[in-house]
Amino acid sequence: MMKFQDLTQHEVEALKQKYNFADAHTHQSQSPSQLEIVRNLPELWLEAEKTKQEILNNKFVETFYKMRGLESALNPNNVMLYYAASIATIHIANYLLKKRLSVSLLEPCFDNLYEILSHLSIPISPLKEGLLHDADKIYENLKTHVKSDALFMVDPNNPTGFTLLGQKNKKAFEKVVQFCKDYDKILIVDYCFANFLMNDEEIELYDIYKVLKESGIKYMAIEDTGKTWPIQDAKIAMLKVSDSLYEEMYSIYTAYILNVSPFILNFLTEYLLDSQNCQFASIKNLLNTNRKILEEKFRGTMLKPLKPQGKVSVAWCEIREPNLTATELQRILYEEGVYVLPGTYFFWHNPDQGEKYIRIALARDTDNFTEGMFLIKNILDRLDKNFSAQLAAVQHLSPSGG
Repeated sequence: MMKFQDLTQHEVEALKQKYNFADAHTHQSQSPSQLEIVRNLPELWLEAEKTKQEILNNKFVETFYKMRGLESALNPNNVMLYYAASIATIHIANYLLKKRLSVSLLEPCFDNLYEILSHLSIPISPLKEGLLHDADKIYENLKTHVKSDALFMVDPNNPTGFTLLGQKNKKAFEKVVQFCKDYDKILIVDYCFANFLMNDEEIELYDIYKVLKESGIKYMAIEDTGKTWPIQDAKIAMLKVSDSLYEEMYSIYTAYILNVSPFILNFLTEYLLDSQNCQFASIKNLLNTNRKILEEKFRGTMLKPLKPQGKVSVAWCEIREPNLTATELQRILYEEGVYVLPGTYFFWHNPDQGEKYIRIALARDTDNFTEGMFLIKNILDRLDKNFSAQLAAVQHLSPSGG
């Protein structure tokens, strides 16, 4: 197996596989109502052709933020649009480089955030996710551990599903915001997985942009569509920044982006409206079904799915066999035709901490997903027998074993 440098290189290799559970992009089929949108693509193309860019921009942006209950983001509507969330991250990194600012980045997280910042030589310090778990200790933890100019969070976090979104966590988020205000930090948040919390019966969402705006802090917030809807990566990402940062951020933005595709704006708006109409059922039901299959298949095995706070489109699984690393398990599964991601790369500062985790993407057709989980289950059972046999042999040879 090739030696890969980051998670995306793993994901490129995984695209060749039938049982690809590596990347978190959407690979499931269309729901019946989404299929109607696909059938109407010619009309949406011609409509976009005849409509002014500004009208399509505003319609998409207003639909997205209103759908999420984030209307404060529209006052003012100075949202910048991108082909992908990674481009928005590059935009942010350009600003940090220009201002010679350092950043504290959440760990674990998807490593392309680290890679983008690192390639531009931004000074980066790790911020352990565990420092955010106790609302009563967040402020002091940040005060002790964050010495950089900016704080970069991922919410919900990819891969763990940890979140500060929802009314139950509002106090904790306000503590983060207060810290940034008191110590003049820029708060950067990647909300690319936040769509999955819509219509979650366990999470009552609130308008985070209202909190950010009223606080007066400097902030940058990335939103995305590419991880939520089955749109074959014809996606749009957004960046909303505080009023105080907008003018300078916009000058960087226009250096390399004129506009995103009017056609993609037009047809994506239809997907947003469809999910709003069905209360995200087509997305939520698939992920819940696949998560349940994964939990049932792995019950009693050496692989334990960890319960996320936010039910995102990936499963973060802990390897309970002390003699098996994520690197080795990922290699074994790959050789058997199943691709998952090892946890090592998510711990971008200390990869060894990720050797007891793997991540499995859930946004797949259930038939394909079920077959893949069955294969993994068989491999885990076989490994368990091998480890049990090895342990028995060692005990037999030891003095106490007779």
